[in-house]
Amino acid sequence: MGTNTNAALKAEVIVEEAKLFQKRKQVGILGGNFNPVHLAHLVMADQVQQQLGLDKVYLMPTYLPPHVDEKKTIDSKHRLAMLELAIADNPNLAVEPIELFRKGKSYTYDTMKALTQNNPDTDYYFIIGGDMVEYLPKWHKIDELMTLTNFVGIRRPHYGTVSPYPIIWVDVPQMDISSTLIREKIKNGCSTRYLLPNSVIHYIEEKGLYVDGF
Repeated sequence: MGTNTNAALKAEVIVEEAKLFQKRKQVGILGGNFNPVHLAHLVMADQVQQQLGLDKVYLMPTYLPPHVDEKKTIDSKHRLAMLELAIADNPNLAVEPIELFRKGKSYTYDTMKALTQNNPDTDYYFIIGGDMVEYLPKWHKIDELMTLTNFVGIRRPHYGTVSPYPIIWVDVPQMDISSTLIREKIKNGCSTRYLLPNSVIHYIEEKGLYVDGF
């Protein structure tokens, strides 16, 4: 009787462990300043989610990017609000504000360490443009970072796909749109129709953002 009970308990444990393994979430992370978020950002996130079959892709705004040449940006509350408006109609996309809450410089290693500790049932896929792949060896604690997340590279014309690190490559329709271009257009009084979601355009107009260009 005792032996049978022990065997049954072991079988239950094995089944529960198998269920936990099967339930692991597959989540993408697309980081950026999103100043403002535009259609190319959304296409990239949506295409990676669809092509890799991820449960969800989170757009993660940085508080301060860890660059030597710090760029001016608007208040993070506006960038967060525009992101929430931009993804409101897509259940496969969401916003991850962890770096805004933490503040300070946003090192990807620190962020992914926190995310993996807070979500031990999740496998992460960190999305970067093909133009950034060559700089991976210079990233803060890159070897440790590679143990925390999978890297997804978006193929870009004129950029190679060779890297000392494992990269999952994805093809995404090329859209020559940048936040810098959009800020310049708004500063110069030009239309941003078809470059931004309408909800984001309305928000920018309502708040009077980017009239000074940044």
